[in-house]
Amino acid sequence: MKLFKSIWQYLKDSIKELKKVTWPTKKQITVYTIVVIAMSLAVAIYFGILDYFFNWLLEIIIKK
Repeated sequence: MKLFKSIWQYLKDSIKELKKVTWPTKKQITVYTIVVIAMSLAVAIYFGILDYFFNWLLEIIIKK
């Protein structure tokens, strides 16, 4: 019985803490999502360029 009481207390405390959280607005979520997507694309392009460069460099080294 003590186990169920402690689980119930944990859930009540968790709900109480979640009510104190300042949740982001819809606009903030949209902006942050766009930033994450843009940064992901930028990093992907950066690594794509690096991959192309090192592939090109390796081909030059192997041909010689």
